[in-house]
Amino acid sequence: MFYFLTEFKDLFFGFNIFRYITFRAGMAAVTTFLLCVIFGPLLIRRLQQMKIQEVAKRHDAPALDKFIHSKEGTPTMGGIFVIGSIVVSTLLWSDLSNPFILLTLFTCVGLALVGWYDDYLKLTRKGGRRGLPARTKLLWQLFVGLAVGTFIYSYPGTSTQLDVPFFKNLVINLGIFYIPLVIMIIVGASNAVNLTDGLDGLAIGCVLIVAMALGVLSYITGHLKFSEYLFIPFINGAGELTVFCAAMVGASLGFLWFNCYPATVFMGDVGSLALGGSIGVISVLIKKELLLGVLGGIFVLEALSVILQVSSFKTTRKRIFKMAPFHHHLQMSGWNESKIIIRFWIVAIILALVTLTTLKIR
Repeated sequence: MFYFLTEFKDLFFGFNIFRYITFRAGMAAVTTFLLCVIFGPLLIRRLQQMKIQEVAKRHDAPALDKFIHSKEGTPTMGGIFVIGSIVVSTLLWSDLSNPFILLTLFTCVGLALVGWYDDYLKLTRKGGRRGLPARTKLLWQLFVGLAVGTFIYSYPGTSTQLDVPFFKNLVINLGIFYIPLVIMIIVGASNAVNLTDGLDGLAIGCVLIVAMALGVLSYITGHLKFSEYLFIPFINGAGELTVFCAAMVGASLGFLWFNCYPATVFMGDVGSLALGGSIGVISVLIKKELLLGVLGGIFVLEALSVILQVSSFKTTRKRIFKMAPFHHHLQMSGWNESKIIIRFWIVAIILALVTLTTLKIR
């Protein structure tokens, strides 16, 4: 919205400041943080009044009951004000004519709706059923990924080329096969963040770190001189995604205000699915699909631990970990919750630094 004030810069020179991505990104982060901090308590109280609260009894994993009994009754679905603040801030501070922004908003809101319905079913269904059936949830995630992949394949301003890190001129044009790759990244990132969201502040802290790194990458990718200097593909308009990333950073900080240990509100699938999908689609749009595996290494670890655990149990009837995802394995091994969270954040920061450092390795 404010971006379009640049059309009137001849009437008032001060409107020219809205042309700068760095200014709008900073304001987007501040806006989302303030929205979360100001309206967060109101929503939390409303969630408490509506009895939208965590049910500590886990029918699918009773061994966790001893760790989460103290969380009984904590409001959940706090992702509503996380995603809501991101959407509002993006609408205020970004260039809404930019297709990358619109595509990212579509992914974020679409997966938030899937997550909201999943949370709603978890809270209303009886008999131990936990939300949407896995196949149904996956189907809707696939639909969102397919829509995004099809758009990228058909839209003139986008590319189906896969840029391979560490090699200056190694680019693979996947053509129509780029669509399955997009689906895999969006669905994978969405579910990986969802699996990581199991301890107070764990997932949102990692999202904060990844979003900051993606903001830097988006700005560089959309800046002609910086991209040429680092030998990475220049993508016209990709810099605008810096505003969305900054909005994610501000919202993450705002939500962490309430979600840090011990949490007074949980994010729920409405937040984790949307944030994961947003991370995935941004990495696709700025052509950092493969680097996401490094940058989001914590999410990859969590998802991989579940895949290995399920595969091992189905084939050998033996478990690799005491419990999956991996953070629950550490809990069962005697690690304190705060220690797990902080150390995961530390690793996420190191991985973000490694990712940014490797840009010059070509």
